[in-house]
Amino acid sequence: MSFQPAYTHLSDAEWKAKIGRAYDLATECMLCPRNCKINRLDGNIGFCRAPNVMWISSAFAHHGEEPCLSGNKGSGTIFFSNCTLKCVYCQNYQISHEGEGEMYPNDRLAETMLWLQRSGCHNINLVTPSHYMPWMLEAIYLAYNQGLNLPIVYNCSGYESVEVIDLLKDIVDIYLPDMKYADGASAKELSHASDYVNINKKAIVAMFRQTGSLRLDEDGIARRGLLIRHLVLPHDMAGSEKIVDFLQSTFDPEDVAVSVMAQYGPRYNACRYSKIARAITPEEYRRASRCFKNAGFSGYFQEMQRLNDSFFINFKRRKKEALTGDERETGLQ
Repeated sequence: MSFQPAYTHLSDAEWKAKIGRAYDLATECMLCPRNCKINRLDGNIGFCRAPNVMWISSAFAHHGEEPCLSGNKGSGTIFFSNCTLKCVYCQNYQISHEGEGEMYPNDRLAETMLWLQRSGCHNINLVTPSHYMPWMLEAIYLAYNQGLNLPIVYNCSGYESVEVIDLLKDIVDIYLPDMKYADGASAKELSHASDYVNINKKAIVAMFRQTGSLRLDEDGIARRGLLIRHLVLPHDMAGSEKIVDFLQSTFDPEDVAVSVMAQYGPRYNACRYSKIARAITPEEYRRASRCFKNAGFSGYFQEMQRLNDSFFINFKRRKKEALTGDERETGLQ
């Protein structure tokens, strides 16, 4: 039997109930754990700095995601502007901190998803979308009614409300969350979120409860499940071993796939913080990845390489390319 995305099994009534609930959460904004409780629908601005319409920086076939997502045709990646975290080292700071992007009404995002599908992408990969939840859900619903049939990847920081994760049940096929920190002090200093650790753990459990283990098709392309990302930081500011301890005590390691990343570099304001003002060392990465492997976790482990711009997306340059006519690459219309 061929794969069918989870959302294709929802009735119109179920879709409308989910979209309605998301709009309710935005009226006294509780779309993320910040719980700013301002009326987003009236255009009030909370911590994330997002307006009452989606802002998106770019959309394109991304070949730099994990192999099970990018495959040979790319992951249909959509980068939402603004963010519910404010990581001082964010490699996507142009969109998360500076708000680089442009307005996307719901129907425009729906058409962009369909364009990515026509381009042959393996999935629709939504990057940091939670602060636009009602509008995003409506766009998926519009796209589905026009023929969208790709799995939805929810690519997030892991700083997610369980209520919002519950709302995504039967819509999201693949969860791709970060586990950034094991210590609240690091989370507060580096991402302005002292409550990150407890919230992150609850969100990861809720995601796994929905989708279970990562499942691949015969071509090695992800169809459903959970894949946890962990970025190794200098001086073990991420607390890699403690994260492994939590995962090992909560899940069977054979059931949870991980992506342990070596690509950290001191971007944005990282150089103002002495412990993260440099790239990680080979030994720091070996130590962290060894913790995951020794505990029985499998998945993806990046090769250590000299820090360069290969993992940095220049969103301002992408916008310029779109304005000069290279719309096939960016998806901007």
